[in-house]
Amino acid sequence: MSTATKNADKLKKAVKEKYTEISQQSAEHNGRSCCGAGGRSDEVYNIMTDDYGSVEGYRAEADLALGCGLPTQFAKVKAGDTVIDLGSGAGNDCFIARHEAGPGGKVLGIDFTESMIAKARKNAAKLGYNNVEFRLGDIEEMPVTDNIADVIVSNCVLNLVPDKKEVFREIYRTLKSGGHFSISDIVLAGELPKALKEDAEMYAGCVAGAIQKNTYLGFIQELGFEEITLQKEKPITIPEDILGRYLDEAEIKAFNEGGTGIYSITVFARKPGGDKNGRDNKVTVLESSDSVCAPGSGCC
Repeated sequence: MSTATKNADKLKKAVKEKYTEISQQSAEHNGRSCCGAGGRSDEVYNIMTDDYGSVEGYRAEADLALGCGLPTQFAKVKAGDTVIDLGSGAGNDCFIARHEAGPGGKVLGIDFTESMIAKARKNAAKLGYNNVEFRLGDIEEMPVTDNIADVIVSNCVLNLVPDKKEVFREIYRTLKSGGHFSISDIVLAGELPKALKEDAEMYAGCVAGAIQKNTYLGFIQELGFEEITLQKEKPITIPEDILGRYLDEAEIKAFNEGGTGIYSITVFARKPGGDKNGRDNKVTVLESSDSVCAPGSGCC
């Protein structure tokens, strides 16, 4: 087994153990921390999460405040669609997708943490949703057949996966021709301090596992997706009382003034085929700060 494989396995084990713990924490606790990890802040509430309150289909009991966007709101789910949610947690985005897909649709949530799957299944049973399924599995090797999904969504999960490009390959494999995804995730502009980058809890906290924004978007382009669109971007500020667990005062000052940006992005793209074939794969920006640009354009 190669060193890279061993390191990836070690990271996955750490994430699984941490998210087993996080599954038992309250949404309020998770919202005051970095995705439930790394200790909570007394300065800021909802460090990463967006407000689901006005989103139709939302179920508070299934929201553990682990997201960094509202991908399902942007996902253009239609009645009758088959939707897959990657890293489905307690089921929140699956239940919103079910509202959009209707009784004739099907929603499948995939998560590799047994306790999250158990919680999501319990929530679905309480709600009587017989067209929502939760399946234990690794999103780098999804337990689904080829060309099955109309839409794929994910909320603040790919940053936890060692091989992000492999996840996008799996998304391409499992989408139908002309199908699309909408994914919210954490990306970087600039380098994190070494202490943050190497800390296992901050990896589980959706920060240390994030990669450069242009690299992330580049993976999507390289695999041949079309209509790549940045639907939303927002900066993420890590409160100083959390940073202080990893950095001294001088390091915090250097980090805050050093130009490194941590961002939540929601990105849309379509698999070629169907009646949508032949569109370009340049990045389009819909709602964002001025800092967003296409990979290779020279502005990042």
